[in-house]
Amino acid sequence: MGTVTTMDPESGRQHGAPPSPSPPGNLGKGGAALSSGLGAVLGHRGKHYVCGSFAAFTNIIITFPLQKVLFRQQLHGVRATEAVRQLQRDGLRNLYRGLLPPLLQKTTTVAIMFGLYEDFSRLLLRRAAGSGTPEIVTRSISAALAGTAEAALTPFERVQTLLQDHRHHGRFNNTAHTFRTLLRDYGVKECYRGLVPVLLRNGPSNMLFFGLRGPIKQALPEARSRTEHLVNDFVCGGALGAGLGIMFYPLNVVKSRAQSQVGGAFVPCSQVLMTVWRERGGSVAMLFRGAHLNYHRSLLSWGIINATYELLLKVM
Repeated sequence: MGTVTTMDPESGRQHGAPPSPSPPGNLGKGGAALSSGLGAVLGHRGKHYVCGSFAAFTNIIITFPLQKVLFRQQLHGVRATEAVRQLQRDGLRNLYRGLLPPLLQKTTTVAIMFGLYEDFSRLLLRRAAGSGTPEIVTRSISAALAGTAEAALTPFERVQTLLQDHRHHGRFNNTAHTFRTLLRDYGVKECYRGLVPVLLRNGPSNMLFFGLRGPIKQALPEARSRTEHLVNDFVCGGALGAGLGIMFYPLNVVKSRAQSQVGGAFVPCSQVLMTVWRERGGSVAMLFRGAHLNYHRSLLSWGIINATYELLLKVM
């Protein structure tokens, strides 16, 4: 079957058509040759995975300390100032403790998110050609499938939770030691504790992210230079990330609570939520404690990811 030409709402160009030329004067001849060479080696499909991975790497290095403050608020329901004091007591050498799991997990999941979304979209659009199925349906299914596939890497979130929880500092030394301990003492199943809230979060959030990314960017002022494109991509990704972060915040609270437990029965997601709800006095404000910090972190994180991804996609 021949290549189906479809419009990508995010980039404003057609799949299967050559990318529009970048604004002149931003890349030298050497940079352009290197970009062209990388693009040729990776191919059209592979570069979506690589760009997603590099975008996530940039984001994690910048925002990891902020994520630790947020995690403490989700887990203990404390104010941001108290969470910062906890990190100060832990010491500077522990500030980046637990960095490796999210670095491995996020660089892989964002690569899967963007790469599989493109691959599933291409496959499903070909299958749906001539059937009259609306493109938004096939793209929504593609986004949900990519989000579900990301959940395979839940063990990295699991280990990150244990390493960031100060109650486990004396038990788990590092990423490798934590994985070994969980597998040796409890088995593979323990690594997937908290899988249900991850699944409930990933699929719907991916559908909304990819479904709204194009329309939001089109609503922004028209970009005429690479810098303006970068700003628009940052605003678009940041706005979506912040909004979705608030929307799915209770699921992240449930995930953090479930994954902070080691051993014992696997408690249903709804029961964990009710336990947190009772502990926090049945207060919505307490349930969403840390949400304002999550909003700003997501605004920054997804702005960086989206802008970096789109920039790399243009230059490769």
